[in-house]
Amino acid sequence: MRVLVVTAVPAERDAVTRAFPSGPGAGALDVLVGGVGPAAAAAATAAALARTPYGLVVSAGIGGGFLPFAPVGSPVVASRIVAADLGADTPEGYLDVEALGFGRSAHLPPERLARAAAEATGAAYGPVLTVSTVTGTAARAAELAARHPGAAAEAMEGFGVAEAAAQQGVPALEVRAVSNAVGPRDRSAWRIGDALGALTDAFGKLPPVLESWNGHD
Repeated sequence: MRVLVVTAVPAERDAVTRAFPSGPGAGALDVLVGGVGPAAAAAATAAALARTPYGLVVSAGIGGGFLPFAPVGSPVVASRIVAADLGADTPEGYLDVEALGFGRSAHLPPERLARAAAEATGAAYGPVLTVSTVTGTAARAAELAARHPGAAAEAMEGFGVAEAAAQQGVPALEVRAVSNAVGPRDRSAWRIGDALGALTDAFGKLPPVLESWNGHD
């Protein structure tokens, strides 16, 4: 099975490829820099899938973790890939696109594969939220946590990658490593190097999981 890994920036791509000293996945894994945000990620993923048949797409990179579930430096595997701010604000509260009748707001990775990936990497297992604007306040963090119980992390590309994959009937997985806590924006507290190292470690443990998965749950 050929696997496509989509990252946002070159530093994330390099963290993934460092897990494979002899080459990415012995030729069975391709790593793509797709750009920042769900639109860029979806466009890059769709273009790659049009060129090459893949059996699985993985959105990978660093992101914010919801404490205490996913502390800084820990890996996260998504149980759900959620478009957390795709919808409408109303006087009664937020409505996602499903409530509005305009589509879907979440994708479900293959459960057996996702759980096995979380177990192999020692990752937190929970919803990963895709946002177009990174959370920078305690109030926003609390709102997202209340709206998405058990949320493990937030990032900016997962839903775009998963949406493009779904259009081609290809399953998607999301793997993140936590560089900062979701909440008040404090760049001095970010640990990007630690998160990139955790991403490398996680991908180093994934090949047996991917090789044993038969493509179906």
